Amino acid sequence: MAEENLAAAFNEQNAPFAKLLGVTMTLVTKERLEAELLVTPQHCTIPATLHGGAMMAFADNMGGCGAFLNMPAGMMTTTVESKTNFLRPVPVGQKALAVTTPVHIGRSLQVWKTEISREDGKLAAIVTQTQMILPMRS
Repeated sequence: MAEENLAAAFNEQNAPFAKLLGVTMTLVTKERLEAELLVTPQHCTIPATLHGGAMMAFADNMGGCGAFLNMPAGMMTTTVESKTNFLRPVPVGQKALAVTTPVHIGRSLQVWKTEISREDGKLAAIVTQTQMILPMRS
C-alpha cells in the first residue's frame, strides 16, 4: 500500500482501544508516524488536563503501529517496556499531537520514541517503549 494511503487505512481499521481514545493518524510511514488526540473531559483528570494514563496509552498505540509496519509477515508485537517523562499538561479542548520515530529496529526487539506536544508546540511528554516481535499465535 502506498504510504499516502497508510494513515487512512490505519484510521479505518484502527484497534478498538485506539478508536475509544479517539486517535486519528495523520502521517504513517515506516520511519515516522504522526497522530492527534482531541482532549475531551473523558480523557481528563482534575483539573481538566489529559490524564497521564491516557497519554501513555496514546503513545503505546503509536509505538505498536510503528512496530507493526516494521515486522515481517506472520509476526505480532507486544509492549515489554515503557517509560514516560511528563513535562507539562495538555488542557481539555486542545489536541495532543504525537510524533513517533524508531530508535532501534531489530529482529526480535524494536525501540520507539514518541514525543507528545500541545497545540502551542510545547512538549508535554516523551515516551520510550520497547516492542517484542513474536510469531503470530493461531
